Amino acid sequence: MERRLTAGAPKREDTTTERLMQEFEQRIVASPPGVCPVDMQLSFLKVCHAQTCGKCVPCRVGLGQLENLLEDVLNNRATLETLHLIKETARNIQVTADCAIGFESARMVLVGLEGFKEDYLSHIHNKRCTASFEQPIPCITLCPAKVDIPGYVALVGMGRYQDAVKLIRKDNPFPTACALICEHPCEARCRRNMIDSSVNIRGLKRFAVDHARADQVEVPKCAEATGKKIAIIGAGPSGLTAAYFLQLMGHQTVVFEEKEQPGGMLRYGIPSYRFPRERLQEDIDAILSTGVDLRCNIEIGKDITYDELKQEYDAVYIAIGAHTDKKFEVEGADSKGVISAVDMLRDIGYGKYPDFRGKRVVVVGGGNVAMDCARTAMRCHAEKVSIVYRRRQKDMTALEAEIEGAIAEGIELLTLQAPKRVEADEKGNVAALWTQPQISGLYDSAGRPSPNRAKKPEERLGCDVILVAIGQEIDSAHFEESNVPVKRHRIVADEFGAVPGEEGIFSGGDCVSGPSTVIRAIAAGKAAAANIDEYLGFHHEMSTDVEIPQPNLSDKLQSGRIHLTDREACERKKDFEGVEYSMSLEEARQESARCLRCDKFGCGVFRGGRESIW
Repeated sequence: MERRLTAGAPKREDTTTERLMQEFEQRIVASPPGVCPVDMQLSFLKVCHAQTCGKCVPCRVGLGQLENLLEDVLNNRATLETLHLIKETARNIQVTADCAIGFESARMVLVGLEGFKEDYLSHIHNKRCTASFEQPIPCITLCPAKVDIPGYVALVGMGRYQDAVKLIRKDNPFPTACALICEHPCEARCRRNMIDSSVNIRGLKRFAVDHARADQVEVPKCAEATGKKIAIIGAGPSGLTAAYFLQLMGHQTVVFEEKEQPGGMLRYGIPSYRFPRERLQEDIDAILSTGVDLRCNIEIGKDITYDELKQEYDAVYIAIGAHTDKKFEVEGADSKGVISAVDMLRDIGYGKYPDFRGKRVVVVGGGNVAMDCARTAMRCHAEKVSIVYRRRQKDMTALEAEIEGAIAEGIELLTLQAPKRVEADEKGNVAALWTQPQISGLYDSAGRPSPNRAKKPEERLGCDVILVAIGQEIDSAHFEESNVPVKRHRIVADEFGAVPGEEGIFSGGDCVSGPSTVIRAIAAGKAAAANIDEYLGFHHEMSTDVEIPQPNLSDKLQSGRIHLTDREACERKKDFEGVEYSMSLEEARQESARCLRCDKFGCGVFRGGRESIW
């Protein structure tokens, strides 16, 4: 019998299937928060069922039965016995399935049954989903501060840059800071992903503040004075955000800052090549123009006590941030040349730059602070800069753009290496960092493979300076001494920011959540302002008179995303000037036109309005 072999070219049906699968994946990525979780689970289960070979009974029959049971839940035919049957069926499939598809499908159902328990019960008892039909706008939902993103994107497209800044400022008084350094979680579920890729939201915000400086855009008028005084401890993004909104509500705010200038980690933790200090000052000047009383060089516990603030003010908001470093607990960590990343970046905030000329610098850590330290060391004339991280590169918590920027500037990444001990010379100076090679293991609760010791000998990395960027801590000692509830150095506060057992005391930002992002600190300050206002017996609401443009009804064809570009790496690593270029007018118009206006169509139309905590 004649045997004929194909040349290896893909068949048309294969390429069509691959394209359809990619489009399906795009729709999963773009699924908006707020959809019915039971419905979502059923959809995933059907996809998994379609991928099975059908040879074993657990997959062929069992997954089909699970689909029927979930259909009963959605169609209001289920009882509590149905949930028990779903659990037992999934457990049996998980134990008896021959392949990973059946096992993982059943495991997903079990995880969802536990995680979405209230939603399942709502379908049974109330005959409806807890999400109802109010599907939120994805980008707004994923923005911690709930900024009206489709609104300001449309305003940028119309060339109304001052109105765009005003609209952003309704929910976030740091438009410039977030335009330059926000981690843009809003882009994660942008529905434009269904077509091509997410809208460059941060880039459009950057374009707006570059054409309408925050300190030149008029702030709203303050409401009538209430006669209330609020003390705010900490002039970082959370404290200043709370002060801004409370001041607009008519309450007099007094911000106490330990350092010489306001800004918190925005000034004392982020290098100027990422966020020039003059751009930070634009946001701060706009905030202070509302009448906020800023008092710097005031240390709580020394110049004024927490108890004195409680007596003198109607409410207190504690937003002290995370300004101390985690200890580097390895042998030889006290050697000369082992430097805290937090201390180095703080000194740079004061204008004191280290001289690493001719030195070999090793940075320990894998977050944005580690990248900041490494790129700063390069700009301080280090001979060589290496980053040591105990996990893989893809497991780093730093933004991908920051990692790529560091590599482009000649910084070496040494992954799957855990610091073991510091070797010092006879004078006590750092001579080397010894590391233990790691191997990726089982996934942990954070969804990353755990690093485990590999059966390899320790490795020696010669160096002169070690910058430790393994995390930050909160200095809460004075508050703990004053009986403020503290757990693991963090101030304890409920979901509304109120400190238990302390009348009129609120707290938020990094000192409650632990080190987090700027936009989350801003969101905490915004929520605190609203809750302090309610506590004082008021119900002020923030509004704006900015009119949002109507959507452009032209076809939304596939179009490439506009990416922001950087200065040439060989030049930018020599100085602390800004590294990122803004969009051109042509690029901004094209990018803003890519927005699908979910506030008017699709998921946003069910709400008939915009989300806001006000």
